[in-house]
Amino acid sequence: MSELPEYVLEREFDAPRALVWRAWSEPELLNKWYGPGVETIIHEFDLKPGGLWLNEMKWGDNSHFQKVVFKEITQPGLMVWDHYSATDKDWNNIANPMMPDWPALLLTTVTFTDAGDKTKLRLSQTPVDASDAELACFASAMGNMDKGWGSGFEVMDGLLAKLRA
Repeated sequence: MSELPEYVLEREFDAPRALVWRAWSEPELLNKWYGPGVETIIHEFDLKPGGLWLNEMKWGDNSHFQKVVFKEITQPGLMVWDHYSATDKDWNNIANPMMPDWPALLLTTVTFTDAGDKTKLRLSQTPVDASDAELACFASAMGNMDKGWGSGFEVMDGLLAKLRA
């Protein structure tokens, strides 16, 4: 593949930017909407360049571990991170056990823009140093990625409404 596939999701939230930023930057709020339908356990969250977000998504006796390394943070407008899609329980990078051809690393960028008393959010993800098979896997899955992020954003809508009340 000559051009990198890029997943983009744009969404408007009925909440001010500072509140939407909190939902992304405070672990006690983030774990309520990230990974809907599973228990999200945030083992570490250090929101600064070079800081880590160590995340476990747990369902029953199963767990999926992910590691994020923050690259750029500009509060309350921008988060950029390297997203390692799968790690072992000691946070060592591994192939994704559920999708072996899934890219090991995604560059993720989230922007938060004021829209009156609402917030426009733009999320993008692009594979980094991916093989042709990983690029193809990512490109073929992009059409379904809205479901996962969208489900989390629906949960966030309810969370934001409660925080605004």
